[in-house]
Amino acid sequence: MKPPAHTPHPSRSAAHLLPQGQKGTPRRAVLLSGLALAACGRASVQAAPAAAPLKALVPAPVGVAVMRGQLEDTAWTTLARREISQLTPEWEMKMEYILAQDGGWRFDAPDRIATFARASGMRLHGHALIWYSQGQDWFEAIKPARRAAAFDDYIAVVAGRYRGQLAGWDVVNEAVAEDGDGLRSCHWSAQFGQDGYIARAFAQTRAADPDAVLFLNDYNLENLPRKGATFLRLVERLLAAGAPITGIGTQGHLDIDIPAGQITAFMRDAAAFGLPIHVSELDAPMGAGLLDRARRDARRALQTARVMEYAEAFAALPERQRYAFTLWGLRDGDSFVNRQGGGDSPLAFDDAGRPTALHQALVQGFSAPATVRKERG
Repeated sequence: MKPPAHTPHPSRSAAHLLPQGQKGTPRRAVLLSGLALAACGRASVQAAPAAAPLKALVPAPVGVAVMRGQLEDTAWTTLARREISQLTPEWEMKMEYILAQDGGWRFDAPDRIATFARASGMRLHGHALIWYSQGQDWFEAIKPARRAAAFDDYIAVVAGRYRGQLAGWDVVNEAVAEDGDGLRSCHWSAQFGQDGYIARAFAQTRAADPDAVLFLNDYNLENLPRKGATFLRLVERLLAAGAPITGIGTQGHLDIDIPAGQITAFMRDAAAFGLPIHVSELDAPMGAGLLDRARRDARRALQTARVMEYAEAFAALPERQRYAFTLWGLRDGDSFVNRQGGGDSPLAFDDAGRPTALHQALVQGFSAPATVRKERG
């Protein structure tokens, strides 16, 4: 995972499809309710219950990032069961967790999350097998002649353990350079080449879990058009080489200051591949220094506009390309942004489980008539 450049970096330590025909309050009623709440001011928005669960409003599974400790929080689990239909382990399915410091394998936390998802009728999305940020000490301690086998074995063990339990995997996370100027150099690329390690990871994951949707996942793709273009060229190149990429993951850590239309443009370009698209880690921080009410209101207006655009752009995709729409945290206090100091409102619910202004932006964006979405796209 990775936020926009202006937000703090998150702490490093920190299978069953639901029916697509969802029932609930008609979209027009949800929209009118959301507009009425918004007109009453922020306090009224937060105090009022959601008109309908997000999972009944969004035309795709609605996901959220989760850590094992949250499963012991009754308030979190109650809210998640009401609103959410897919879970992504935030950290505890990454290599840094699974490869324990003593050299063993740790699956207690991801197994617990998988069990909760299954018991709650939720899909599970795997995050993430290969990431430039993790595994260097382990990998470089292996003799060069054994590294290819070790790389393959890691994927076989982890993806194989959850075979048939996951809807999809983030196979390679954040392969594109920070500024979009080419690809990252890392321990994986030093061994197999910049395209080579990615292609190898996808081939090994396909062998380990043949039915999962396999994603190349990255961040700032909407925020930085140069990076988005580099990412899409990478997808095109890998597909041409035969890599089994079957999904595009765009994290969606939004810089709310980007120009209107930039999100829609990236989504349109990404959709041209015909692959499922996962908005995989959405949040929209307003930024520090928001004690002044006028500044807070201005930042909230930007947040609302960008989140509405994102919801409309995703809803405008063909149904078969709407894999899931995932929030990177359920309540504001769950966000890595607020772990660094607090005070922001980047998510759909406040700490008491009440809908935020961002929630209402999602309601309005997903409730926009198809003709409006088409015109804006």
